[in-house]
Amino acid sequence: MFERLAPWIFVALWSTGFVVARYSTNNAGPLSFLTVRMLTAAVLLYVIAKLVRAPKLDKRMWSTSAIVGTCMHAVYLGGVFIAIKRGLPSGLSALIAGLHPVVTSVAGRFILKERLRRSQWVGVALGITGVVVVVIDKVRDGIGDVTAPALWAMVISIAGMSTGTLVQRARGKDMPLVTGTAAQYVSAGVVLLVASSVFEDWEFNINAELVLALLWSVLVLSIAAVMLMMLLISRHSAARVSSLFFLTPALSAIESAILFGERLSPFALIALAVALTGVWLTMRNPAVAPSPEALLAD
Repeated sequence: MFERLAPWIFVALWSTGFVVARYSTNNAGPLSFLTVRMLTAAVLLYVIAKLVRAPKLDKRMWSTSAIVGTCMHAVYLGGVFIAIKRGLPSGLSALIAGLHPVVTSVAGRFILKERLRRSQWVGVALGITGVVVVVIDKVRDGIGDVTAPALWAMVISIAGMSTGTLVQRARGKDMPLVTGTAAQYVSAGVVLLVASSVFEDWEFNINAELVLALLWSVLVLSIAAVMLMMLLISRHSAARVSSLFFLTPALSAIESAILFGERLSPFALIALAVALTGVWLTMRNPAVAPSPEALLAD
């Protein structure tokens, strides 16, 4: 039951990240906030690892954890937060970030030799369609305030998430969940600390809104949601897990409409239904049991 619900729990939690990014960047520099978030989450996970006596991370896995942490958490989140700080609406940020499954699916096909069934390719196509519908909706609203640096930040963000997902799938499937994720956060935190020191003046104005955003980011997003994502990546193909991100634009649009008054049109609801169908097709298991050779190959 948990394995069936885990993808949907992950989507619900992950979609809130774009809302949190907007709240946090109102009171802190994007890289400064992420530095504190990553290092705090790393400390908490190491404490949890000690309490539950989690398996230690093999020294040979440190390089993989460092690469994945830098790509998934420093580059991806850094790009999203910088884009939102520069005025990109949270819903539109989620929309652009939702395109990374396309990159991951295609790259996984050629790099990891992962095979997708015909129904899974249909699911990817439906996911793309859902994203395009939200694009149309946002264009109708007008995106004149969107700047080129913000869009480039999102492009870099997508590249980071796709690269991190592929590396995790290829080399990190046997990584201990708790200690491995903690190591990723240490690597990301160090990279973000250097970047924030170079590009920001350490803007961090502590108030109730910032503290709540930090607590949600650490406990719900960096620990609960990311550990769910790592668990899913270890058990499914990169394309199947990445397809979950097709749902975030529509969900983030709903959350932004409730919290920030952003317009929620029928297009967003249609996008949610279409993307949901696409994710179901991509994530579902085949009706016929796979052969032992297929199981070993996966």
